Amino acid sequence: MPADLVLLSARLLDPGTGRLLPHTALAAERGRIAFLGDDRDARALAGSGTTVVDLRGAVVTAGFTDGHLHPVSGAERTMGVDLSGCRDLAAVRTALAAAVADLRPGAWLRGWGLDPNAFGTAPVATAALGPVLDGVPALIDLFDAHSALASERALELAGVDGPRRFEQGSEIVCDAAGRPTGLLLEDAACEVVEAVAPRPTEAEVHARAAEVLAAMAAAGLTGGHAMDANGGSLAVYAALEAEDALPLRLRIAPWCRPEASDADLAELVRLQGTGGALWRVAGVKLFMDGTIDNGTAWLETPDCHGQSDHAYWPDPRRYTRVIADLHRAGVPTATHAIGDAAVRHVLDAVERAQTESGRAGGTGSAGAMGGTGGTGVVRHRVEHIETVPDDTVRRFAPLGVAASMQPTHCCEFTRADHTDNWSRRLGEERAGRAFRCRDLWEAGARVVLGSDWPIAPYPPLQVMAGARHRRPADLSLPPHGPEQALTPLQALQGMTVNAAWAAGEEDRAGRLAVGHRADLTALADDPLRVPDTELAALPVLLTAVAGRVTHRAAGV
Repeated sequence: MPADLVLLSARLLDPGTGRLLPHTALAAERGRIAFLGDDRDARALAGSGTTVVDLRGAVVTAGFTDGHLHPVSGAERTMGVDLSGCRDLAAVRTALAAAVADLRPGAWLRGWGLDPNAFGTAPVATAALGPVLDGVPALIDLFDAHSALASERALELAGVDGPRRFEQGSEIVCDAAGRPTGLLLEDAACEVVEAVAPRPTEAEVHARAAEVLAAMAAAGLTGGHAMDANGGSLAVYAALEAEDALPLRLRIAPWCRPEASDADLAELVRLQGTGGALWRVAGVKLFMDGTIDNGTAWLETPDCHGQSDHAYWPDPRRYTRVIADLHRAGVPTATHAIGDAAVRHVLDAVERAQTESGRAGGTGSAGAMGGTGGTGVVRHRVEHIETVPDDTVRRFAPLGVAASMQPTHCCEFTRADHTDNWSRRLGEERAGRAFRCRDLWEAGARVVLGSDWPIAPYPPLQVMAGARHRRPADLSLPPHGPEQALTPLQALQGMTVNAAWAAGEEDRAGRLAVGHRADLTALADDPLRVPDTELAALPVLLTAVAGRVTHRAAGV
């Protein structure tokens, strides 16, 4: 049978070893790498329907996988005005004023990417934005997607005139007189206003998701671990695949909230393994805390504002039982845990679940459901891990828990001099142990890299560059914690072999080897030799998923 894809005149870089293979050509058949060898023999495998590409010395490596992103919900969230480039309140007001000028009367304004550092030392509140939103129903997501600012008119339409109680760790922030400031913390509070705001149509979400996924493929991504199945996400993936327009391989973890019933949990188990050829449900996403910037993280001792002192789950013991139930069912979990107490509790829960099952990383029935990949091992993950002490760092490897981290969170939203909101809240000691990628790696943990898009930009080369230089993308600030920088090979492995390991797919993905998936990224030069500060600009020449080209640069 002729090959589906043949790549010629290439330098083949295996991320498992960091070495160039002694071959110049690769052929893919039925979605997998079927041949590694020289150009002449590869040409002989081509037929009339084969895509043949002469790469003229470009470097081909295993396709990049983003370990944490939100493709469809992020596509919907980013349909408003982009405030991610605003560094101060003047810039925020200018951007909002321009957006308001384009609104029809009575229409809602939506925004996203608002950095709390733009407020300086002032409280994050709608009043700080001035009169620009007077009379305008507006809901603006802060960069972390765990909080939002609502205008007075939006609060009025939602019937919000004071504080409310929520089952989960959420809050409508009010002043001393009990009047809402506009700041909404965590999902339950945000959803009060979301419920009265207009939503885009299914067609609009579909079109925007297709646009975002195509751009991700053009940036070099061949896969992603999607950390939600909210709204109609699964239907969007199915529709795109039916149109032959899904350019990424996606592993999806639906949410389990604190209020989830036993029936809800059973449904999450039932969903495991469902999906299509390029997308499937595999795992469950949980939250142990919120964010440091909002004062909703869970720290061993409160932050400098007296906040971040409790878990997102009202009863953390219930979380522990849920982890045990999912572990017994063979379902891997990914838990958002940012603060030191949150991370500790997740590791405690995993350790207890493993002990009760009789073995660390124990096996379950999810091999049949698709929850563990091909290994049969239940591999749990902790997402974010922003500040943890040494003893916690050392626990990941023995428990077989993956450390899923987003280095660009550190690069873009914190500062080496600790003048940023995140660092000021934590204080010097805890801010000094920020995003310990290198320490976790050297302690034996599997560090998986991702963007958490739309929280931070998704281009994988930018993510890897941030892991290497620990500076913002524009290189305008000194590195934050340069001792935590990863080596070029470690950064590459964080988006290839380690992502495959976390999915239990190391026997079929993340390497350049015969029999492995033909998910491939071709670059203009060797990413291990390009300087850290130049890596993000390295051209992506070609991307392929299952041997099908999903992006091809002009002239290639």
